[in-house]
Amino acid sequence: MRIRSTRYLHDFGILAVLLLLVVFFMAISPDGFAQPANLVNVVKQASINGIIAVGMTLVIITGGIDLSPGAVVAFSGVVAAITAKASGVPLFVAMLAALAAGALVGLINGVGVAYAGLPAFIITLATMTAVRGFALIVSGGSPIYGLPPDFENIASSFVLGVPVLVPYFLITVAVSGFVLTRTVYGRRIYGLGGNIAAATVSGIRTKRYLLSVYTISGVLAGLAGLLVASRTMQGSPTAGNGYELDAIAAVVIGGVSMSGGSGKWYGPMIGALLIAVISSGLDILGVNSNYQAIIKGAIIAFAVYFDLRGKKAVSA
Repeated sequence: MRIRSTRYLHDFGILAVLLLLVVFFMAISPDGFAQPANLVNVVKQASINGIIAVGMTLVIITGGIDLSPGAVVAFSGVVAAITAKASGVPLFVAMLAALAAGALVGLINGVGVAYAGLPAFIITLATMTAVRGFALIVSGGSPIYGLPPDFENIASSFVLGVPVLVPYFLITVAVSGFVLTRTVYGRRIYGLGGNIAAATVSGIRTKRYLLSVYTISGVLAGLAGLLVASRTMQGSPTAGNGYELDAIAAVVIGGVSMSGGSGKWYGPMIGALLIAVISSGLDILGVNSNYQAIIKGAIIAFAVYFDLRGKKAVSA
């Protein structure tokens, strides 16, 4: 009974916190937080972070970490902007270029972790630094403006009255949920995080799986970079600062264990929404951005603490 209660609290406690925060901010700032325009912005912010968090989820479930998504957002946005500005290039080519840029960085991370045996923290820290530098070099150190009007429709249009970012996000989450819960690939991803040595002995080609999750993380960060560039109508080499930390926060808050091997597919979606609600609410209340960073850090620490307590309670 105790184990069941702990699991129930672990799975649904964050959702309850999210709903309570929404009600709280609506109550104290009905003319600010509760305005439709602000709620739309909250969903848009959560969608970008959530897409990155889905890729981060796969990586963390395997017991790894990816520090490069923020830099990939900048690099892929710059690549998409340059391609979109080229004369006679169809829009879908610019979109594919952004995804390919993200996939390349993810592939490098995967090769480093799976085949070179480098710690995930080190190789992704290295690519984070290098890719940010590449973004600055390729763009000449300045944002790329003058993009074609159709480029804005990628992320700023609406589908049935809903911002198109929401379908991007929901489709990404849905595909991730299906893969993690309904496929052999998903079960083996969890197996890698639970015990990679046992997975190797059982015949699972662990290196290929590790390579794939880092590549997927890169592709989704590339997609986020494309969407950010479309929203702002510029390819900025400084875009995406801190995005990797927000994604990690969303994953951890959503209940995915940093030690790997466990976590619900929908957790990062709730985590991303929670972070967006907190950021928007604190902005409306006029809380200094420096204090917001402290609050986010405290939330991450508490999330990890309760994750560890939950694990001990389940194993007791």
